[in-house]
Amino acid sequence: MKIRIKFSKHGAMKFIGHLDIMRYFQKAIRRADLDIVYTEGFSPHMVMSFASPLGVGLTSDGEYFDIEIHGTISSEEAVNRLNHVMVDGIKILSFRQVPQDKANKAMSLVAAADYFVSYRDGKAPCPNWQEKLLEFYRQEQIVIVKKTKKSEKEMDIRPYIYKLEQKEDGVFMQLCAGSVTNIKPELVMEAFAQWLHAEQQPFSLLVHRMEMYADVGTEEKRQFVSLEDLGEEIA
Repeated sequence: MKIRIKFSKHGAMKFIGHLDIMRYFQKAIRRADLDIVYTEGFSPHMVMSFASPLGVGLTSDGEYFDIEIHGTISSEEAVNRLNHVMVDGIKILSFRQVPQDKANKAMSLVAAADYFVSYRDGKAPCPNWQEKLLEFYRQEQIVIVKKTKKSEKEMDIRPYIYKLEQKEDGVFMQLCAGSVTNIKPELVMEAFAQWLHAEQQPFSLLVHRMEMYADVGTEEKRQFVSLEDLGEEIA
């Protein structure tokens, strides 16, 4: 049975890197006594796949990973077992079975992500930065120079910023995510600072990932569904 697990990451756990988070969950699953499937061969390991791992320093209420288990366990019992062995800062939010017709790995499904972005106190480039950011967003093009190991090339990121809305203490963004094109909020805010002719101060941003989505629409029209909603509660 394929399972998709959703969890949140807050507090000091935001400073823990992806590989350590992965190792942590491997131990937590053993402590929770979940009958997880292992690969075959001389060096078996848990069948586990994370969706678009979160960068260090970011918090989230919408992180996912997939596992496979033997047998059946209710979603409620599995969530309770896992949360019983969680550390402060990580909480299991859901445990859902993924139907076979939707059983692609979460990593390959991700098409968009929601973020809430704000500045630390005293770090904003100008007092009315939210209004300026909306003005920046209304441009037809937002061209950046994207650097790779071998070259640099210009890229228009405006088509990949799906939504940008002002909120009380910051801004909401919905950005393109995935293996082919992955636009991070830090990249958008760096382009914004350049547009303002201001310097982006190190560690000035507070970034919180709210949700991740798969695109179940067509080439002509996107239709985003959260990775959680692709699964079903187990009674």
